[in-house]
Amino acid sequence: MTDLPQKFSLSRDVQRKLAVIFNKRVQGAKERFQQRMQEALANKVAPMATAPQQTAALGGGWADYMTDLTQRSVLFWETLLQRGNQYVEHQRAGMPPVLHFDYETVLDARSFPRPVNYALLRITPPEGVKVDPKRRPYVIIDPRAGHGPGIGGFKDDSQVGVALRSGHPVYFVIFFPQPEPGQTLLDVCECEAVFVRKVRELHPDSGKPAIVGNCQGGWAAMMLAASNPEDTGPIVINGAPMSYWGGAWEEGDNDNPMRYSGGLLGGTWLSSFVSDLSNGVFDGAWLVQNFENLNPANTYWKKYYHLFANVDTEPQRFLEFERWWGGFFLMNREEIEWITQNLFVGNKLWSGGIKAQSGRYLDLREIRSPIVLFASMGDNITPPEQAFNWVADVYGSTEEIKARGQVIVGLLHQDVGHLGIFVSGAVAKKEHAQIVSVLKSIEALPPGLYGMQIQTIESKNGEKSYEVSFVERRLEEVMAKLNRFERRDEKPFEAASSVSDFNQRAYELFAQPLVQAMSSEPAAKLARDLHPERVQRWAISDSNPWLAWLKPAAETVRAQRKPLGPDHPWRQLEAAGSELIAASLDYYRDVSNAFSEAAFFELYGNLFALTAADIDGKPKIEQAVELGQLPVVKAALADVGKGGYPEAVARIGFLLQRHGQPLPLSRLELRAELADKHRALLPEGSPDELRRIRGVQEIIVRFDPEAALETLPALLSDPADRKKLFKLVDAIIKDMGAAGQEPTQEQFAAWEKVQKVLGRSKQAGGK
Repeated sequence: MTDLPQKFSLSRDVQRKLAVIFNKRVQGAKERFQQRMQEALANKVAPMATAPQQTAALGGGWADYMTDLTQRSVLFWETLLQRGNQYVEHQRAGMPPVLHFDYETVLDARSFPRPVNYALLRITPPEGVKVDPKRRPYVIIDPRAGHGPGIGGFKDDSQVGVALRSGHPVYFVIFFPQPEPGQTLLDVCECEAVFVRKVRELHPDSGKPAIVGNCQGGWAAMMLAASNPEDTGPIVINGAPMSYWGGAWEEGDNDNPMRYSGGLLGGTWLSSFVSDLSNGVFDGAWLVQNFENLNPANTYWKKYYHLFANVDTEPQRFLEFERWWGGFFLMNREEIEWITQNLFVGNKLWSGGIKAQSGRYLDLREIRSPIVLFASMGDNITPPEQAFNWVADVYGSTEEIKARGQVIVGLLHQDVGHLGIFVSGAVAKKEHAQIVSVLKSIEALPPGLYGMQIQTIESKNGEKSYEVSFVERRLEEVMAKLNRFERRDEKPFEAASSVSDFNQRAYELFAQPLVQAMSSEPAAKLARDLHPERVQRWAISDSNPWLAWLKPAAETVRAQRKPLGPDHPWRQLEAAGSELIAASLDYYRDVSNAFSEAAFFELYGNLFALTAADIDGKPKIEQAVELGQLPVVKAALADVGKGGYPEAVARIGFLLQRHGQPLPLSRLELRAELADKHRALLPEGSPDELRRIRGVQEIIVRFDPEAALETLPALLSDPADRKKLFKLVDAIIKDMGAAGQEPTQEQFAAWEKVQKVLGRSKQAGGK
């Protein structure tokens, strides 16, 4: 127990560190603002002062610029009018998914015994694209975080598109604008399990469906896989906040501000309050507004100026995206409370604190299929720490991952933002396409943690191709590199969670009955219609009679359009002014984020320091534990002499493996070819069970290679098994040589030791 003086000392340390980091953040924001101002002036304004022809053009080109400016203004507002009309029409149509592809409905969960507002769609391949029903189907789950579904198939170059072009059947999980009365997130999870079983039924000759989850759909996919491990194939989660408290409280001058919002708002009570005001329904427009507040420069200026500056070419792309961004969906109060209390503030998914519909607590270690984690360093909504830290919390060590037969692959983009992970065509053609192409090879990986690396190869004619390799990592090293402050910054979130629980209970006891009694459906609908995110759309549409002049004016402008190029001096000055406005808004955001971060740690850091019984406690992954003393290692070594042919094949595979080298895709593909060729000689069993056996045998070989070798005869007591194993290894060695991947001398020497301990003469075994 830490005494009071030590706690006050820790509190003073928190104060000093906060002051240093806050000053660094503000100074960094100031320097970035000054640099952008200087660059804008140097690149746009200064050349005009030194070039006489540019100065002359300013005077002579004023009339042309004003004509262009006026025309662009009319076309800009007419595009916003189109956005408003698109919004109104989308509302009237029931807000169908914004999928680029045709589809048919397979199951509508609104008709289930326990109805939820979800449905399973089968994507219709476009003309010229053929899919093979025997290939692994893909099930894509989009995020339900304020917007509607469809972003995973928003364009041709998308997750849906790359899977279809690879010949895979694709299914898409959508949801409707209105939730079913009483539905919960656990009902949704059970509904998605029914969807997956239906997909398996439609494709009995294929592998288990691959489940792709985007953002919130990522932890929905993980819940689905944990509660139904026998039905789900590989899991691919993109930008999914699995460890919501993570976020790199670094010594730099920038951070990820969204993780502080729950604590600064007093916890989860506010989502309950908003839902009660809206007659038990939570409006997704509030979530969209939270996203927009993260980047005021883009929300209030940059995206509109980009449209204004490129109004002759940009409207179509702008309108396509706004169709999705402006579709606001609703949740039940129970759903948003479950999300905020169990994930955003409670952070309970990885800890086993969530109970499935069956009554069993969800344990992510029960997932048997490989897991691919895709995150980006440029994502300030789901930073890599939130995407990856749960692995350390759930498994605790690399050996635990191996002992459970789990394969986890991490893929990290360097700079794309949160939406770019799902929307970017470049990301779809590179990262998502490569994930689809190598998923079978990922299943062939030995249990462990891997980094997926994609190397771009450009040919002489400019065409790009990609080469994929996998590098095995140790969990302990990855976590130390990813979390520079050893996750000590997550401790104050425990205090925030406690305060949230208190505030939630106080609201439920003292305020909720009154708020619910005052709410009504007409008032709730009026409040939703008057939400700023909706008003800015329907107010600039044909519903507004004061804008009847805008369409005819735009048609006249198009008939007489006289555009100026972006190199015109006045356009250069305009661009410089735009950059100054954007830089100012970014400066405001950075300083505001610094204040938010400081306020959070000022409150909850001190609160934790003064109330925690053990202020030095760290996550289990950081405790210095002798690896050989880990329970999973002891359990594996205790069974070193137990098993049969499957254990023997796996063990010999690790005794003969190459060490310290990445696994290029070519080697994995060769391994798959050899497995198909020698199927009759390989052990029988499900892929999940065989992976678990391989993980345990790798631990045995790593920690006690001598015992692993000496106990082989006990695993192969049947002479027929020994004969089959010799035949298998001899055939594989021969095939590897024919493929140009001749085993090394060390591997031949290890094989001779195996043959010797199993009683096979060198003459009988060959080289």
